This record gives sequence, C-alpha cells and structure tokens, in this order.
Amino acid sequence: MPNLTWTQSIAANTTYEPLGGWQYEYSPTPGSITIVHDADDAGVVATISSGSDTLQERSPVSSGGSPSTLPSSLNQLPVEDMVAAGDRLKILYENTTGGAITVNGTIIFNFA
Repeated sequence: MPNLTWTQSIAANTTYEPLGGWQYEYSPTPGSITIVHDADDAGVVATISSGSDTLQERSPVSSGGSPSTLPSSLNQLPVEDMVAAGDRLKILYENTTGGAITVNGTIIFNFA
C-alpha cells in the first residue's frame, strides 16, 4: 500500500504538483486512491484528476491546517477513486493570493 505525504509552501500566484515524479504517478495496476489535504490559510484551489476522470475541478482547499501537520480523514473530506492501470494521477494546487500558503496532504494507493 504505497503512500506519499507532502507539506509545501506555495508562493503567491504559483502552482505545485506533489505527484510529479512520484513512482506511482502512473498507476502500474488497477486499484483505489484516497487523498486528504488541507492548507494553512484560505486561497488555494486544487484540481485532481485520475486518467481521464476529473475528481475535483478547481475547488477551494479547506483551510485551518498547520504547516507540517498532516491532515486526517476524520476532519477533512477525502477524495477517493478507483484507478485503472496506466492512469496518470495528478493534483495541481494553485495559490490565488498575494502571500505564501502551505498545503499538507497525503495519497494512499491500494492495489486491487
């Protein structure tokens, strides 16, 4: 059950893709994913896709997180999906504000 966690400060008006270069960015087998994320302030939007499926279309990321503190599915709504072999997993964060904001997250990949 591979997983990846991240905490990243995103500068004003820039983007961040945490799954870029990850060993499982392209799903080697069918399975399921669970993503939980938050930000330390309002103003970050996320687009999440799995293959040709858009799981979350440019939507606000929940604020209230603390830098370097990973969010839990107990207090953040997880994004979940079934993935096919070869699907590209992508999360794109955009900071729409004039200051830096930190995002925290985790993805868990469960092989079928």
